[in-house]
Amino acid sequence: MNWTISPAQVFAVSPVVPVMVINNIADAVPMAKALAAGGINVFEVTLRTDAALDAIRAIAEAMPQAMIGAGTIINPQQYDAAVAAGAKFVISPGYSRTLLEHAAKGSAPLIPGVSTPSEIITALELGYDHLKFFPAEANGGAAALKAIAGPLPQVRFCPTGGINPKNAASYTALSCVATVGGSWMIPNDAIASGDWDTITALSKAAVALTQA
Repeated sequence: MNWTISPAQVFAVSPVVPVMVINNIADAVPMAKALAAGGINVFEVTLRTDAALDAIRAIAEAMPQAMIGAGTIINPQQYDAAVAAGAKFVISPGYSRTLLEHAAKGSAPLIPGVSTPSEIITALELGYDHLKFFPAEANGGAAALKAIAGPLPQVRFCPTGGINPKNAASYTALSCVATVGGSWMIPNDAIASGDWDTITALSKAAVALTQA
């Protein structure tokens, strides 16, 4: 791997990785600044909308020190486009060997999504030991992750999917978990109304919860 930063460095930036679905490019920088004001300094902008790449570019330009990344990457073309837009890391909901092999030659670390021991072992074979456990709650939650990770102590996870203030602590209590992904600190109604103070307050609470 010739990555400019390591996945471990990405995971270490924040105990929470906000999963950001940005429909309006004008929301990108204010949302990122609101999260940062609450103590969350890593941003995963998902490639689920037409505004996503422009949002990554805008945040990267406005906040050059921020750990800005791209989520929902499923092929090499999206990986390249995200990196070109300024993404410092890339996250996928799953993976193909093609994607893993391509990203291994790129400049930005890929954090692939997994949900089974076999997928984890395959990822390890190709040099990936920092993974996204997805969808976390649908796959059995923290109890399932604890059981799966038991025989694979060399792996660190960012569980994502169905995580909220009520269950986040059950994941962060696991030694295999380095950070958790979620969107509860960026509710749609707050984004729609431009209520950035609420997002900052929810971010502060999220950080406090996951560090408890």
